Amino acid sequence: MTTRLYSHPIFLEHLTPSGHPERPDRLRAVARILEEEPFLALDRVEAPMGDEATLLYAHPESFVEMIRDAVPEEGLRAIDGDTTVSPKSWQAALTAVGAANAAVDDVFAGKADNVFVAARPPGHHAEKTTAMGFCLFNTAAIAARHAQKKHGVERVAIIDWDVHHGNGTQDIFWDDPSVLFCSTHQMPLFPGTGAKTEVGAGNIVNAPLSPRTGSDLFRDAFRSRVLPALDNFKPDLVIISAGFDAHHRDPLAEINLTEEDFDWATGQIMDRAATHANHRVVSLLEGGYDLQGLAFSVAAHVKRLMKG
Repeated sequence: MTTRLYSHPIFLEHLTPSGHPERPDRLRAVARILEEEPFLALDRVEAPMGDEATLLYAHPESFVEMIRDAVPEEGLRAIDGDTTVSPKSWQAALTAVGAANAAVDDVFAGKADNVFVAARPPGHHAEKTTAMGFCLFNTAAIAARHAQKKHGVERVAIIDWDVHHGNGTQDIFWDDPSVLFCSTHQMPLFPGTGAKTEVGAGNIVNAPLSPRTGSDLFRDAFRSRVLPALDNFKPDLVIISAGFDAHHRDPLAEINLTEEDFDWATGQIMDRAATHANHRVVSLLEGGYDLQGLAFSVAAHVKRLMKG
């Protein structure tokens, strides 16, 4: 089983205000743990810059231009109360998209069985025309469309286990039955979407979790809602919006998962990908704001990807 890792120093240059949870130290913590002995076999590749035209797979040109114009020559500029851009944010976001699209190419070309993209800014809160929740462009959505446009893929599944609902991904694929979107998340919590009744064209599967939920209910939600949906849908590719802020140490939520839960969920998804998608899994880092919880969870996730 070949697991490829994409990252790039540019991701450290997307700057946020002092004390902001979505900070460059997150990727430093991930990079440090992935340098340890169990990860020597990772196929490490520097993330390529994305093609700006692929941003239009998920966002209108007017929105893309708005983000480009918002990037300052120096200092920081707020897009909203949570979301900030700095001089290198455009390059960082475009490289995150480039890495995700390259990861899709890799799993279809047989260059890797699965890929983990350690990038920032994250993407799953970015709606068609709204940047929010630390996110500028919806990387997972663009990668799904890239798979369809470049590789002729009929069905893409996006599994989002970030503790915050992936409202942006849901918004983009709301009426598109060629993309399955499944999300486990805490509710109530930012951004306030993600009720079970939100089903789109029958392609949206939400599994909200109450605050202070732990492993048992998370795994129950996977077994009862996410995994059956995957089996029914039979995707050609699985994309994971891999946020690790449902870890019990995380300061932004109240779900009490451990790294073993992320290992388990990764294994469950890989089993379905083996059955339906010739093992093709692309995992994109989303949230995770306690540095130790993030590092340990990423380590468990990537170890499982490498095991096959």
